[in-house]
Parts: sequence; structure tokens; C-alpha cells
Amino acid sequence: MPSTCKAGRIVLGAGLFLGLSACDAPLNTQGTISQAVTPLTPNQPYAPQIVPANFVPGAPNPFFPLQQGTVYRYRSEDGAELNEVAVTSAAKTILGVAVIVVHDRVYLDENENGVADGASCGPDPGFTAELIEATFDWYAPDNAGAVWYFGEDSKEYDHCTLVGTTGSWEAGVNGAQPGIIMLAHPVIGQTYRQEFLAGVAEDWAKIVSLKQAVSVPFDDFEGCVETMEWTPLEPGHRAHKYYCAGVGLVLEVTASGGNERNELIGKTP
Repeated sequence: MPSTCKAGRIVLGAGLFLGLSACDAPLNTQGTISQAVTPLTPNQPYAPQIVPANFVPGAPNPFFPLQQGTVYRYRSEDGAELNEVAVTSAAKTILGVAVIVVHDRVYLDENENGVADGASCGPDPGFTAELIEATFDWYAPDNAGAVWYFGEDSKEYDHCTLVGTTGSWEAGVNGAQPGIIMLAHPVIGQTYRQEFLAGVAEDWAKIVSLKQAVSVPFDDFEGCVETMEWTPLEPGHRAHKYYCAGVGLVLEVTASGGNERNELIGKTP
């Protein structure tokens, strides 16, 4: 006899749910669709229900630690860009959740001639690289260990002058929805939304590996999580990111017209 489909829910952790048809995945023993075994797809409705009580501080996700005071430094393989990422102590509340504010700055370290640009907007005295992007990202881990992404305030610069805010969004504003940046229990082949604001922020990720070995200038790592990320807003663009336990993101390889590496070169403390 034909099966009967009923409305279901996909459990994201700590009592957070996404709407889903029960025809799209098998039920677990509790009668709900488990995020741990069921991928999301672009064809399914997306409406996460954020419950602030499910975001009380707890143990950090080992692959996305968000430890206050940590500063990461990344450099592109060709040396042209320097990326500094700082986990701040700034306070901000989104949808009733106290989010963690991360300050991400990108500098043009060399111009086409291979020398420092000389613009006076570097992070430290005597640092002459030109600031080209500055972003405040907003994250929050839920009680189950998944790290949610609640938006970003992004600014683009040209010779230290603000020229745009493309890509900025905040969950709960103008229809924007939060997504997950790192799962609590990644499963190979699983796909999930990282952010959503139609036409502005539509990134997706897929778990590719749980046992990657990665070598970057900062250190060598084993057992890293590899994700493949894409967005329908940029057809053909693919980025592979490597997250290692106790550190976080250590490498990004962008494959669109060639492979470009952005590597972790330093971390404090």
C-alpha cells in the first residue's frame, strides 16, 4: 500500500527544529527526524525556531571553539592577503540569544608588484598593509554543541575608505534566518544551511571528511573535519574548509578558476 506522509521536524539540537516532510527521511525511535542522520536539502522549507534557553554557555565545540581573546592570523598562499580573526568580549543579543562577536579583518598585504601597499590602515603601528574588509560575525553554540551563525556586519574598503556593505545580514531582520556553522556531531555526506537571507546570504555546507590530515605553516594536524561550501548566488564557486579539534579553522581552499589556499599562520594564545 502507498505510504502516508505527515509533517515532521528535523532536530538540530537543544530543542531547535526545522520544518520537514516526514517523506524526506526515516524516523528515529523518538518519532522525530534526527539531524544526526538526515541531511537538509535546498528543496525543504527552512524556518528554525530559536529558543534562547537552549543557548546557555556550555562546553565549546572542539572544531569551532570561540574562546574569548583568541586571535587567528591567516595568509593567502600567494602572500597577497592577510586575515586577522579575533574572538572579542563584545556583547550583542540577537533573537534573545547572547551571541559571541568575532572581528574579522582582511588586509591587502602586497599589491601586484609584490610590495606592501603603504596605506595607513594596518592593525598595528608600522604595519602598512591596506584594510580591504572588516566584519563582525555573530555566533552562538547551543546546548547540544552545534555552533549557530546569526549574521554579520560586513564593510568593504578601498584605500581605507568605506565603499560597501555587501553581504551584511542579521537573523530576525528582513526575513533573515540563522544557520549552523559547525554541527555538534558531523556526519559524512550531511548538508546544512549556514545562513539565509534571500539574495544576500545563502551559504550551504556539506561534510566531506572527518579524518583529514592538514599541514599549514602554523602546525600539522590529524583527524580534521573537511566541509565543502557553496552558494547559489555564485554558481561554480566552491570552498573546502578544514576544522581541527582544539583550534578551529586552519585552512580554506577555494576552487573557482583555480585552487587558492588561505592558511593559518599564527594563533594566540
